[in-house]
Amino acid sequence: MGALNALVQGFFNSDLYTQVSRITGADGQTYKLTNHLRTDLVPTTALQSLGLGDALAGTPLTGDDSGGTAPADGVRREYLVVWSGDRNVLDRSGKQLTNLPDVVTPDLLGTGDQIGPDFFAVIDATKGSSTYGKVVNTATVGPLVENEPHHMQYIWHKGNNIFAGGLFTDVTYVIDTSKLPALSLKHINLPTDTLCGSVPDAYWVTKDGGAFGTYMGGPDVPGPCTYSDGTTRIGNGFAGSPGELVRLDQDGKTVFEAPATPETAETEQRCDNIPLLGAATCANPHGIQAREDLDTLVTSDYNEPRNIILNPVQAPSSYLRRPTVRTWDISDLSHPKLRAVSFLPDGPRVGKVAHHEEPRAAMETTVTNLPGHKGAFASTMQGGAIYYAPDITAAKPAWREVFDLTTANKHADPSRNPYGGGSNGAWIQTSLDDKYLYHAVAGRAASGNDTGSPSYILKLDVRRLLRSGTGVDCSIDTIEETVRGGAESDCPAIVSTLPAPGGPHWGTLDNLRLGKDGFYHETRKVKRIAYANYFVARTGLDGDHRVCLVDVKRDQTLRLDQRFKDEKSGKTCVDFDRTSWPHGDWGPAKPHSMLFVTADGDIK
Repeated sequence: MGALNALVQGFFNSDLYTQVSRITGADGQTYKLTNHLRTDLVPTTALQSLGLGDALAGTPLTGDDSGGTAPADGVRREYLVVWSGDRNVLDRSGKQLTNLPDVVTPDLLGTGDQIGPDFFAVIDATKGSSTYGKVVNTATVGPLVENEPHHMQYIWHKGNNIFAGGLFTDVTYVIDTSKLPALSLKHINLPTDTLCGSVPDAYWVTKDGGAFGTYMGGPDVPGPCTYSDGTTRIGNGFAGSPGELVRLDQDGKTVFEAPATPETAETEQRCDNIPLLGAATCANPHGIQAREDLDTLVTSDYNEPRNIILNPVQAPSSYLRRPTVRTWDISDLSHPKLRAVSFLPDGPRVGKVAHHEEPRAAMETTVTNLPGHKGAFASTMQGGAIYYAPDITAAKPAWREVFDLTTANKHADPSRNPYGGGSNGAWIQTSLDDKYLYHAVAGRAASGNDTGSPSYILKLDVRRLLRSGTGVDCSIDTIEETVRGGAESDCPAIVSTLPAPGGPHWGTLDNLRLGKDGFYHETRKVKRIAYANYFVARTGLDGDHRVCLVDVKRDQTLRLDQRFKDEKSGKTCVDFDRTSWPHGDWGPAKPHSMLFVTADGDIK
């Protein structure tokens, strides 16, 4: 009660409640997450769930009846939890290199452009709420800084913890959301917990609450590394190759490390490794999704991260961008096994550079969801193509190009260069009813005579494609089809290309709806999505750091939610380039991934 009493005594000076959770890592060090709750924006009902509502009744810290701005309206809140990095002096691309520090010293720690804490922003996403779009809490992590917050899982389900990766620090944070808008730190998975992999990228949470994580980079130390199955691979070190698949339990502890590459070299297409490996590999898993009912998991390989993500200088080889997708046997969740390595086929376009060929940089994958479907999609960030395999349970899934971003670029903005290569497509997600496919496209920057390509959120109708079962006809194999769309009747069709200036990279579906009983329920009928304009600053693909919400209209086209406004500027979307946050005047931040979440007590 000491902290609570201090809060009550100081309410005239502060509308913040600070709450800290601490855990001890495997290294014996203390790690913490600190909530900075804006009590003037949190309804009394939410404060009561934290044990504060009754104690603070009658003070200016709770509800509009007592002087606050958040009404005690009885409406349960839905939140958008955004994993965000502090923007600082180290966020420079190769073109911006001037006087970067050799090491991070105490004098670099501070506000503004100096190095500050990374954090989870908790934003009110409850439609109709008076605090809609406002940041009600920032939960900072410490003591690690410069994590480069990246992905969490793709969608949240009741009872799930959040699994959130730090690219640069090689850690996974496990976050308890049960008491939203407050968060708590449940576990931290450290580099020493996953010795055969580094650079954690994305996660897929299984029905038992555990998760699979893609660790895109190689072993922490160059040389041989022995995995949980007893086999050994030779790696070229941290953020190199080969990456791995990690099984985590519900609390985020390592259960199993699985090699992502076979023991023999991968040579069907060129796979460069720097430094050179004796057995070439493209195994740098990034995207990940699973079908537990099919005992199958899919990962897609993006790049050897040391040479692109961690190094702000231009990558020395186009062939560090990977053209591969991997399928895994997860019939035993605790012992995943690599089943197949598939090289995506080349398409009809001739890339302006080698990594603009269609199969290069297979950043993301998404599975179908319904029992009658066995397919999955994969998208290539630099290749500008979408691939489909109708049966991921096959010993060798048959991947084919079914859509080229040249078609969508032309549809989104006919005045720009429609060329699909380098369009920087990233997040790709099937709708939960398997009717549509969403894709975030950041666009290609203008350069020289190239006017560049547009930024937008793409929505495709894939119903005919899925109805084809394993007898798919669609195949993009002519230049005309790259521009006009596939000639076959079952090819995906454009539903909407929503302009999204600022460089959208990541997104998520809102699978929650407020029922007549006053509680949230999960639904397959998605009526809105969220997206964020940020990738990784050091690559030069920075974005404008805004988080936006998009409504799905009755005709299934997309419309920007104009009511989701920044509380500082009043403009549409929440802008993370701001001076002040609940945790202090730390300046601009980098929002990478987000999830729609509600407190455990508010969902049935």
